[in-house]
Amino acid sequence: MKEYMARVSDKLLLDHLESKGAVLVEGAKWCGKTTSAKHLAKSVIEMDRPDMTEQYQRMAKLRPSSLLEGDVPHLIDEWQLAPTLWNAVRYEVDQRDEFGQFILTGSSVPTKLDESTHTGIGRIVRMKMRPMSLYESGDSNGQVSLGALFAGEDISGSDDHDINDIAFYICRGGWPKAIRQSEKVSLKQARDYFDAVVNDDISRVDGVKRDPERTKRLMRSYARNVSTQASLETIRDDLIHNDTDTFDKETVYSYLNALRKLFVIEDSRAWNPNPRSKTAIRTTDTRYFVDPSIATASLGMGPKDLVNDLNLMGLIFENLCIRDLRVYADALDGDVYHYRDKTGLECDAVVHLRNGEYGLIEIKLGGDDLINEGANNLITLSEKIDTDKMHKPAFMMVLCGIAPFAYKREDGVFVVPISCLKD
Repeated sequence: MKEYMARVSDKLLLDHLESKGAVLVEGAKWCGKTTSAKHLAKSVIEMDRPDMTEQYQRMAKLRPSSLLEGDVPHLIDEWQLAPTLWNAVRYEVDQRDEFGQFILTGSSVPTKLDESTHTGIGRIVRMKMRPMSLYESGDSNGQVSLGALFAGEDISGSDDHDINDIAFYICRGGWPKAIRQSEKVSLKQARDYFDAVVNDDISRVDGVKRDPERTKRLMRSYARNVSTQASLETIRDDLIHNDTDTFDKETVYSYLNALRKLFVIEDSRAWNPNPRSKTAIRTTDTRYFVDPSIATASLGMGPKDLVNDLNLMGLIFENLCIRDLRVYADALDGDVYHYRDKTGLECDAVVHLRNGEYGLIEIKLGGDDLINEGANNLITLSEKIDTDKMHKPAFMMVLCGIAPFAYKREDGVFVVPISCLKD
């Protein structure tokens, strides 16, 4: 049996099981939900088992309680294939009145929940799992902890990765099956994922037939606009420009909603602090995939292509950093946002914890000029925040692809290579 690769989310799943009757683990297919859940579960039923799927679905309608039997926590994998199980799990949790009873995993959001379906509030907690961060895949040495930055601790670290390494990490992605494989096998995983989405999953997610070629064009357009606040109308215009047929607004939104249900795209919402000025905050979401490798697969690019187009690489590198920051922020009970106002001042990532603490982060591929630019932006933004109404930033950090050391600058801004970061 292949050695289990520990995930940052393992502790989060355990914490949820200790405080709720059931945990719903959602996320993109192939990101490791089932493997992680099986590692903690005491019994398992796999709803997508080919020789049993039809029988399971019938039983879910006739006698769902029979599918809930087993040692706890009991894992129901790909539960969305029988949506009626949701109410059954919720009811059973009420009857047992104990925590840690069930783990549900799913790689898409079901669309066939009727009006009688209970929300599950108080019984079932939702948890999102993403492809592996660099720390989880063993490609970050973890010398700098995001939690330590919030705690105000001193940090230090060193890194010897070069531009080719970063390009490879972007194109390989965080798919567990791509880790510790040959370069050829590793890079193939994201391409196969892309093909599965456009040829099958995009239509299967809600039973609406969608054209694979149009899906490819849409994902390419999203990749061209990754890490920007491009409006959905801008993306639609890009599609129309590259499509001989009309692509109306409703159709575009339908395709995008399907990709969200599959956890393929995961945009970043705008952060709204209390600035002293009346500067308007731009609220358009920043466009990201759940993993940067989906962007390169959509564009048909490999590591060498990225190195030859550093501007594009910088944008997709930002997507990699956002993926990792989301993984680490989840472990700290936080969320990741972006900031941009009408003056053009922006901050690529704001990690905001539920206790009100937050950190400001600029993401740069590398180089002294870009690092200085990022640090200056962070200081300018921090001076705009009304600290009478909210905390001052717990830290300011320029997160880099290429930098030999992790250190604190004289102006108080941290410089940290992504290959040194962990939760």
